[in-house]
Amino acid sequence: MLPSVQNDVAQDFKAAFRRYPTGVAVISAAGPVGLTASSVASVSADPPALSYSVMGSPSARAILEAPSFVVNLLGPGSVALARAFAGPGGPRFTPDQGWELLPTGEPVLTTALASLRCTPLDLVPVGTSTVVIAQVHDVLLGDATGHLVYHDRAYIETHQQ
Repeated sequence: MLPSVQNDVAQDFKAAFRRYPTGVAVISAAGPVGLTASSVASVSADPPALSYSVMGSPSARAILEAPSFVVNLLGPGSVALARAFAGPGGPRFTPDQGWELLPTGEPVLTTALASLRCTPLDLVPVGTSTVVIAQVHDVLLGDATGHLVYHDRAYIETHQQ
């Protein structure tokens, strides 16, 4: 486990990343269970792999224990969905959220820009978080309608012309 840092460095670290916009995803697994993440990154194209990090919420623990999961990359029109999966007790997997089960059992969000079905390759504990490195097995491409980013604690939508 890494040693703790001084409080002012931790606060400055958080402030620095609030200035850095990121994409928004909902990670889902059988149950169904899901959570919003803004830490998804491409790791490798050959073989296809990605990474993300989660903290110790009940949803995160369930996803960390799942043999497979889906990373749903969100686009414009998905702010309510991102918010619902972001906090504890939010409505998840309701009929109006547009989801279905894949033949392999994971829930997929049908309005996502892309959904990537993955299996974990490695789980790396770092402080209060776990970094997940995962192999991508299937990619479902939705409509490329624009972007949804998270910046300075706010969701920002852009639409393609």
